[in-house]
Amino acid sequence: MNDYRQKLNLSGLEIPEILLPRGVDMQKWAVIACDQFTQDRDYWERAKTAAASSPSTLNLIFPEVFLADPGAPQKIADIHSTMERYLKDGVFGEPRSGFIYIERDTPYQKKRRGVVAAVDLEQYDWHPQARPLIRCTEGTVAERLPPRMDIRRAAPLELPHVLLLIDDDADSLLPALGERAKKAAPVYNTPLMLESGGISGWRLDSEKDISFFAEKIDALRERSAARYGGGQPFLFAVGDGNHSLAAAKGIWEEYKTSHPGEMSHPCRYALVEIENIYDPAIQFEPIHRLVFDLGFDDTLSLLSLLPDFSSRQVKDAQELDRLCRLPAESPAANRIGLICENRYALIETSAAGIATACLQPLLDQYAKDNPQLIDYIHDEDELFRLSSGGAERPASGILLPPVQKSGLFETVARFGPLPRKSFSMGHSCEKRFYLECRQLF
Repeated sequence: MNDYRQKLNLSGLEIPEILLPRGVDMQKWAVIACDQFTQDRDYWERAKTAAASSPSTLNLIFPEVFLADPGAPQKIADIHSTMERYLKDGVFGEPRSGFIYIERDTPYQKKRRGVVAAVDLEQYDWHPQARPLIRCTEGTVAERLPPRMDIRRAAPLELPHVLLLIDDDADSLLPALGERAKKAAPVYNTPLMLESGGISGWRLDSEKDISFFAEKIDALRERSAARYGGGQPFLFAVGDGNHSLAAAKGIWEEYKTSHPGEMSHPCRYALVEIENIYDPAIQFEPIHRLVFDLGFDDTLSLLSLLPDFSSRQVKDAQELDRLCRLPAESPAANRIGLICENRYALIETSAAGIATACLQPLLDQYAKDNPQLIDYIHDEDELFRLSSGGAERPASGILLPPVQKSGLFETVARFGPLPRKSFSMGHSCEKRFYLECRQLF
């Protein structure tokens, strides 16, 4: 084995065979991650209009807003057949071995750097007690995996929206990869639909570039072993798409069981984008909660179970948003907002740490065996809209305070995953767009 391949493998990476479309309008091809706009069917109708009749990744994914609709098995079958048709009809160019360096502009940030690679699912485990090389940062809900596994099972292609974070405080990897990659022309350079910014990608496929990448990532792996966990490396933290990566892991475990000894199948790996948590263009945003079938007073009563609960009325949404962004009276405390029926309240609790740690158990107790009673909303404006009569049925909005990204790796290394849906990397429109593909079956 080449030295650089060994270092990549030790770092949980494989050089992928990437498929890109040819002769296709890339603005119509690229579509946002399927787990966004889960209460906004209109967004996905507008995406359908934007893609028009052009080949598009919209035809290769199952937006989660539609998962509970009738006819899901047929929809999955249609997705798989479209994948096969795209492969057969020459929508893609020839697969190319290598990585892709990316620069993404959004309406909020410029030049977010990343690199598309394949990760080894043998080095990932989402269970809370696990301490593998690739770790989830938030709790994984096992009940949410079956529909995602149904989509991936026997799918001819995979499309990545998983974002993995590295802890590179010196910013030694991605800018250096960019300098090397940008000596050549980009393989794509396109605006993204529905005013979501733009993206450019360059190949990293020469032996020198791959060797350089391997050296840098191996150094980060060795440093992580010394920094976290007494010699147990923690190189990658899942920043986005944890359930999708967990579904990929589930399919790989199925395949291993039915094909003993076959350890080199493509479904052992998953295509991801790697980003640096210290990239200034990455901002952590809270993921707010939408609670169905509870009015203002009932939701306030539920939240009154928080430690040292106190609340006060607030005049409007703007004032509530401003107050939630201010530090609580005590450093070891949290501020949470409640919106419902055009009423607003600011809640304070002595519960320290990230707000979801004290909030999620209460919501789980309310939802019990009906998780559909809780939804997770990425943008404040959307939360205010939905909790002011914009949802399909009555709902209360819970506005969470800002999330600090510093210390994430150390917290996960010491205590394991945070409560599920604790943070989001940016606003909804900043999420990863499907663009690159890789053949699975």
